[in-house]
Amino acid sequence: MSYRLSDPITALSGVGPAGEKLYRKLGVRTLGDLVTHYPRRYLDCNDPVFPLSPDEDTPVLIRATVIRKQAGQRLRRGMTVYKASAEADSHRLEIVIFNARYAFEKLKIGEEYLFYGKASARLTYLEMTNPLILSGGTTGLLPIYPLTAGLGQFRLRRDIARALEGLIVPELLPFAVREKQGFLPRKRALQMIHSPASQKEADLARRQLSFEELFVYELALLSQESAAARRAGAVIDRPDLTPFLERLPFTLTDGQRAAISDCLTDMASGRQMHRLIQGDVGCGKTMVAAALTYAAAKAGYQSACMTPTELLARQHLETFQKVLSPLSVRVRLLTGGMTAAEKRAVRQALAAGEVDLVIGTHALLQDATRFARLGLVITDEQHRFGVAQRAALAEKGDAPHLAVMSATPIPRTLALFCYGDLQVSQITELPGGRKSVATYCVSSRLRQRAFALIRKELDQGNAAYLVCPRIEEDGEEALTSVLQYAEQVSKTAFAGYSVGILHGQLKASEKDMIMSAFAAGEIALLIATTVVEVGVDVPRATVMLVENAERYGLSQLHQLRGRVGRGDKPSYCILLSDHDGEQTKRRLQIMTETNDGFKVAEEDLKLRGPGELFGEAQHGLPVFRLGEGAADLALLELTQSAARATLAEGLAAYPALTAAVAELYEKLGQA
Repeated sequence: MSYRLSDPITALSGVGPAGEKLYRKLGVRTLGDLVTHYPRRYLDCNDPVFPLSPDEDTPVLIRATVIRKQAGQRLRRGMTVYKASAEADSHRLEIVIFNARYAFEKLKIGEEYLFYGKASARLTYLEMTNPLILSGGTTGLLPIYPLTAGLGQFRLRRDIARALEGLIVPELLPFAVREKQGFLPRKRALQMIHSPASQKEADLARRQLSFEELFVYELALLSQESAAARRAGAVIDRPDLTPFLERLPFTLTDGQRAAISDCLTDMASGRQMHRLIQGDVGCGKTMVAAALTYAAAKAGYQSACMTPTELLARQHLETFQKVLSPLSVRVRLLTGGMTAAEKRAVRQALAAGEVDLVIGTHALLQDATRFARLGLVITDEQHRFGVAQRAALAEKGDAPHLAVMSATPIPRTLALFCYGDLQVSQITELPGGRKSVATYCVSSRLRQRAFALIRKELDQGNAAYLVCPRIEEDGEEALTSVLQYAEQVSKTAFAGYSVGILHGQLKASEKDMIMSAFAAGEIALLIATTVVEVGVDVPRATVMLVENAERYGLSQLHQLRGRVGRGDKPSYCILLSDHDGEQTKRRLQIMTETNDGFKVAEEDLKLRGPGELFGEAQHGLPVFRLGEGAADLALLELTQSAARATLAEGLAAYPALTAAVAELYEKLGQA
């Protein structure tokens, strides 16, 4: 029987409604999703060991013979434990299995098996809980897949093998690209990644399929870049910036001046500008945006600046008004939190051309928001918006220029790849006066000493952040939660200090009220989740403590750290972690060695791949099924080169590729 990639998962014999429900939890809806649900690693069944002193965080493969089984013991309702003893070269292995009676009953006394899992050393034996159990005769590389409850490794391997057997797999890559890169037919690469004869085969397949993913993504972005390059834009001639520069209480950095010059050149070209302004937290991107807004206003055009939160919008309003209002640039605010009458008044003024710059949230995207002559669109915190959202705002004008700002510094090659539809300007230095934040990584044993430092700062009239990974306890992991943490420390270590609590489940108005109180000094200590990653500028905040620091990517930790050190006083960031893994220690150590966000991002990319650079909230980027490909900068460059050559040739000759590009771009727009 033959299948197509677009066929639903239920087209596969043996997958009924119950199986479909389980597969949906893995994001698998079609047979194409199934065969691209790639192994996360491989188990080498040719090399079992019996470690006498195992690392309890690292799974091991042990070959042993079952010598004894115990009857199941019911611990409580819905929980039964089964135990078996096995032996390998006179060493004893105790197997503990919870609830899986079927797996336990398959074990036969006197037969040899492979047991794979995390082993704990006891006095005279090792113990392994809920291991993966394989026949003792299993050899070769065994793929290990991401799972969900109720869907095991055996079933996944079986279903993927059956699907591939009858699957019609059209080629995505043009023949010239496959030939140049030495790639196999696509179906053969899929078969190899799921059932490799060797690690070399697995690596070859992963590289090819990674290339395919990146290639389709790059084509989706370059198609938009190509369209933008052909689109005429408003001609905004480079103005005399002297009046603007004289209003600033500081001198712009070389990086700020270069970014402004890049944008003004684009805006005067007669073609629509699509530019990313990328730089570290506090590098002065807002002043670049203000200069562009001034240029647009001098040419008679309106500007719109979209931010992800009302809090940030109000902060920008204050900043822009201070600089631009004395220059006769009319600045207004438009957010969802305003009253209906307030929003109506702003929209009427916009439509009448009585506003030069409007700063707002998603309220700018609503149909009721119209412009008289929109010439410039600015999106701040670019990673919080999808491709379609910035495009929707741009559609409110006649091909307005687009400047997007991101405070997530990433290596230039990756930036060009991730934002392939944008030209890139990087600001690599910070304005004068910004101090480095002294960063320390310590275990919870030093928590009280850290609290003492925080109290000292608070007693001097400064402010502090305590960041926790969860809002509430959920019983799954020993992670610090904001609500329980705040209740505890406000009665103990910080009794007598004004404490505020901030997290993502609060209403926007509540968040604004809390942050405003913090900025005004009415709250001295703010206990929060990472919602403070994008927050108001509070120069009096001099110290931040992050609980369970190992839970965050380095770039996210760097973003958080950027909330302090914004004034002229020495500032501190304390990362608390009891995780003893070597890679975790190395990652956190990097934070203590540099305040350079680009260096932090490069290390994060090397250690954990691109996903950690953006976090789960990243919008406008796909989730690469083989994410390690985006960490390979050499592969990215090959992909970009091939994609540009293919686009120049034209996609019309490749219907499967054209369809894949269109499908991906639709997903990007919905992000």
